[in-house]
Amino acid sequence: MKGKKMNTETYMVVATVTAVAVAMTLAGKSKTFIVPEGFYGLLYRHGKSQHRISPGKHHYWKSGYTMHLVDMRKTILTVAGQEVLSVDNVGLKVSAVLTYQVIEAETALHSVDNYITHLYNAVQLALRTMMGAQSIEALLNRRLDVGKELLALVKPEAEKIGIQVHAVEVKDVMFPGELKKAFSEVLRAQKEGQAALERARGETAALRNLANAARMLDNNPALMNLRLMQSIGAASGAGNTLVMGMPTGFMPMKNGKPGTEHKPGTGET
Repeated sequence: MKGKKMNTETYMVVATVTAVAVAMTLAGKSKTFIVPEGFYGLLYRHGKSQHRISPGKHHYWKSGYTMHLVDMRKTILTVAGQEVLSVDNVGLKVSAVLTYQVIEAETALHSVDNYITHLYNAVQLALRTMMGAQSIEALLNRRLDVGKELLALVKPEAEKIGIQVHAVEVKDVMFPGELKKAFSEVLRAQKEGQAALERARGETAALRNLANAARMLDNNPALMNLRLMQSIGAASGAGNTLVMGMPTGFMPMKNGKPGTEHKPGTGET
């Protein structure tokens, strides 16, 4: 009886130890992956793609599992300035900004070795293609359409690797020093021409006003008297001594109406 009890206890100890050992073995081989929000995880086992896993905590008991995180959010990629030649052989240094988003994570990771480098090179080639087909003057006149043309060139290439391009914009365009100087001189000449034109317009307007005033005086001689009285009042108010002669064509006022012109030397009115 006592021997049977000891055997039972031995079996229980052995079973417990075995269970603990198995659990430790499984725990050593298990993998836990955490996928942040805004990302997808691509699950692999022994290097072979399994499936996509969504944000959250994932536990796998078997061994050999690995995971690659893919950012599914909109991302901005800056393409550094590069030297390009326009159609009129002017060297420009152009940089661009690309806004993209990974849509098909498996395609982006499995179709090319590095999808970011692939996008970067696609934008560079598009810049060279577009800039090389335009003159400097055309580029300046159509600068607002450059981003649309770049987008049309880059978007199909990005879609092939599971990426959606939302926008492409030119960030900076750097001209050679001598070309900057020429542009500055042209701009200064334009501004000087505009200033001269405004001065001429002002002088024309002033002459027109003087001509109108002269016509009014011819048609209404009594206005000269009123102007003379204003001048005398302004001079006396300033406390100055005013010496003046009678202007030719002075029309005396009688009862508020112009009288007969005074004729010097005759005593007649």
